[in-house]
Amino acid sequence: MNRLTLCGAVVLLAASPPALARPPSPLPAMTPPAASDRVLVIAPHPDDETLCCAGYLQLAVRSGATVGVVWITAGDSFEIDAMLTERTLRPRSAGLEQLGLRRIGEGHAAADLLGVPRANQFLLGFPDRDIAALLQHPDAPALRSRYTGASAVPYIDALRTGDPYTGAALRANLQEIIDRFAPTVVLAPSLLDRHPDHSSSGALALELLAARRPAAHLYFWIVHGGLDWPAPHGLHRNRPLSPPRRAAALAWQQLPLDAALQSGKLSALRAHHTQMEVMSRFLNAFVRTNEIYAPAP
Repeated sequence: MNRLTLCGAVVLLAASPPALARPPSPLPAMTPPAASDRVLVIAPHPDDETLCCAGYLQLAVRSGATVGVVWITAGDSFEIDAMLTERTLRPRSAGLEQLGLRRIGEGHAAADLLGVPRANQFLLGFPDRDIAALLQHPDAPALRSRYTGASAVPYIDALRTGDPYTGAALRANLQEIIDRFAPTVVLAPSLLDRHPDHSSSGALALELLAARRPAAHLYFWIVHGGLDWPAPHGLHRNRPLSPPRRAAALAWQQLPLDAALQSGKLSALRAHHTQMEVMSRFLNAFVRTNEIYAPAP
């Protein structure tokens, strides 16, 4: 940032008064969950359910609604996390699978804090960072994870342990959860999220819900909105969250978070120990005075 001397600043102001920047208009309020709702969060990785939707989940529980979370992957490709847990610069496939187990446990702990019953916490366990590839080639042979080395769901508490890493199996798994849970409200990642696991999971949710009757209300959220978002990083509980520039055209709505909802979100976020070790300033930036959602077109 350039610095001006006091005298220079006075001359500049006198010569050309700067235009005052208008603060962004407040986003319209989102309809809060009702007691009759069945709210399902589709999270590509453990921690997404907290970053995007911890406030909404708590408010739904407070209102008497039924809530659930489904994790598409176990987040088992995050090599930086594995380096810390294994204390090596070259984490092994087995170490990355162990990381997946640890992140699943953290996801369960966070969801517990948010009031999601264990019976409504679902793990699919498909390969982290490969969801887009699976869905782009649904009839291809089983994909082998570049990270864990697995070519089928390895996690014992997954919905269908041993299912092959194929697009058809992933689609069938998520369809089964939607049919079983019968949501009235689904919160899924935006197609404009920069992470391909996120955008492709959102596209799959949109596809599966389009044919469902009775229809569920689908709302998009976003986590990876660009390197400069959310700004500033760190914990700023008095600031609102605004949409990122890459997704500014969506019809965003806001859900206000009171102090209790913020505190619950922060507690759940801290349950994700592996993630907090390496990116706490980014994660904490989602604990704001609101959460933002965009209704699917």
